[in-house]
Amino acid sequence: MAKEDPKKNKKAGESTYDASSITVLEGLEPVRKRPGMYIGTTGPEGLHHLIWEIFDNARDEAMAGRCSHIEVALLPGGYVRVADNGNGIPVGIHPKTKVSALETIMTVLHAGGKFDNNAYKVSGGLHGVGASVVNALSVHTQVLVHQDGGLHMQEYNIGKPKAPTKKIGTTKTHGSIVMFKPDVEIFKEGINFDWNKIVNHLRQQAYLVKGVEINVVDARSYDEEEMNLLLNPKDSDIYFIKEAGLDVPSMTFYFEGGLKSLVAFYNRTQKPIHKNIFYVEKEHIISKEEGSASRNPSVFVELALQYVDDINTKIVAFANNTYNSEGGTHIAGFKTALTRTINQYAKKNNIIKDSEDNLTGDDVLEGLVAVVSVKLPEIQFEGQTKAKLGSTEAQSATASVFAEAFSMFMEENPDDAKTIINKGLLALRARKAAKAAKDSVLRKGALEGMTLPGKLADCQSRRAEESELFIVEGDSAGGSAKMGRDRRTQAVLALRGKILNIERARLDKMLASEQIRNVIVALGTAIGDTFDISKLRYHKIIIATDADVDGAHIRTLMLTLFFRYFRPLIEGGFIYIAQPPLYKIKLGKEINYFYSDDEKNAYLKKQGIDAEALQISEGGEEEVNEEESAEEVEEVSKKGTKKALKPHIQRYKGLGEMNADELGETTMDINKRVLKQVTIEEAVEAEKIIEVLMGNDVPSRKTFIQTNAKLANIDV
Repeated sequence: MAKEDPKKNKKAGESTYDASSITVLEGLEPVRKRPGMYIGTTGPEGLHHLIWEIFDNARDEAMAGRCSHIEVALLPGGYVRVADNGNGIPVGIHPKTKVSALETIMTVLHAGGKFDNNAYKVSGGLHGVGASVVNALSVHTQVLVHQDGGLHMQEYNIGKPKAPTKKIGTTKTHGSIVMFKPDVEIFKEGINFDWNKIVNHLRQQAYLVKGVEINVVDARSYDEEEMNLLLNPKDSDIYFIKEAGLDVPSMTFYFEGGLKSLVAFYNRTQKPIHKNIFYVEKEHIISKEEGSASRNPSVFVELALQYVDDINTKIVAFANNTYNSEGGTHIAGFKTALTRTINQYAKKNNIIKDSEDNLTGDDVLEGLVAVVSVKLPEIQFEGQTKAKLGSTEAQSATASVFAEAFSMFMEENPDDAKTIINKGLLALRARKAAKAAKDSVLRKGALEGMTLPGKLADCQSRRAEESELFIVEGDSAGGSAKMGRDRRTQAVLALRGKILNIERARLDKMLASEQIRNVIVALGTAIGDTFDISKLRYHKIIIATDADVDGAHIRTLMLTLFFRYFRPLIEGGFIYIAQPPLYKIKLGKEINYFYSDDEKNAYLKKQGIDAEALQISEGGEEEVNEEESAEEVEEVSKKGTKKALKPHIQRYKGLGEMNADELGETTMDINKRVLKQVTIEEAVEAEKIIEVLMGNDVPSRKTFIQTNAKLANIDV
């Protein structure tokens, strides 16, 4: 029997999935097709990730003992320049690709020295794809290699070589210089590099690689033509831009103390409870039991910690000098060993006698500031962007090295050991008190059928994905919001003044606050170890406060609460800040709302009205003659005489000044309102700012305010 041709039986419009449907992407096409797979995001984080990847290659040279100086420079026109005095990228012909090794590294995924254990004992490179990914996502890349007396160069456009690698001059130095300009077609939010983000990251790296000098230069404001002359590749005299003596912002980092210095830096605004910073660095040989499936002969562990007078925890993790924002196996090993070692010492010295008083992991973490770093040749990360270490041998290695060294530290420093244990016991007692208070709150809610706070006007919908909670300031604003809302999907919780500053308050004290209890019960997620985000009653929690100093303070207090105890809500994108208008302008029968002075002034200018000549009453309408304002008035300009309407301008100082219709239309109507979503771009930096602004360190807060006073837009 003859077989039927399936294509003849295919219905019109029906798609066919066969061998011809398989798309094969060549070279660096996969990177441009799916950049998020390689750099995580095409937003600001992904943009800065390009710098980290090129810097990491230079840093790996330093870790191999072949580099003592690295420079990262921001140049005019959106370019970044990373230079090092390492051995230089190989420029000889690669036996397999038949082009230079430089071109192979820059244009072929999974090509690089990181795969050769003889070239790099340890490295943090992105599995050998870092340089090629940066090249693929840049409109222009130039690489200069100083090596064996020759200066070599190759340039690329969107990852493709413009010409083969060629020798363009001679040199007496050695090293590599990579200069690239990210593609705005990929990074649609713009190529705006954050100076502070770069400085903080590279400062951190300088602590991790002892004895290496790292320069950071911001030459973006420098004359572009003069910069091009300065960086002429035939001029091998200028190797590091800082040596040229330019009058531009720059910083230099060089540390010999390693992680011990980094912990001291983190604690510069804190009050340590013990004098000595614990520090250990040791290579752990992998035993047969530990590494039956491991290709790593050893793991190098470096760790430093100190306890401070605080209730929060800061643990910063690195693997091969790459920051692991989500921790990983090395942090799991450290935490386990920390709890076990402290309990063993406490029992041995009769500080803890009852087994019920054993300290838990949460108890010993309170007030801890620690940095954990491991280095190993065959490293495994969970995910392309190295956020979490997955190498299993790192867990046992970290636990073993730390437990042995920390036991000795406590034996040699008994006063420090006793102070650390007493802090843990204080945390234990507070935890038990907080659990009792929390259980009381939750039990009360359960017995009363989860009775919601009296100040909460709930919405009709029970679908969290369409429900919104407006947290407003005061009864006046609460009344307007309740009348102006969409009752079906919008709930309103009115706060009475400023809530408790929870930055240094324990959970039991926090739950004693009626205001905070109302927020917790309204959210429905519970708190602490019983927190359950799946029970969140609203998928939009909107903070709506007045546009004045008190309103900003209340907003900061609320954000501190969410940051410390409900961080998954911020990370999940559930927290928003309302943006009520600052001005209402009535011109004839036309009414418009404006959210900034610039918007208001632009509108008035478009109408031919001199904004500076208008007198606006605080919190109310401009005082005008009603009869005159109802008529057309003559306005003389340089262009002649024209007729115009005199505007009524109202300046809002608080939500309570708006009537229900105004508040509903401008701030609550989903089709017209403006909301700002709260995100955590850099958790470590966010935590530092929270500590400075909301903690007990008054001198640091004063310095912060004095430093940033000129940036504040204060309405007085």
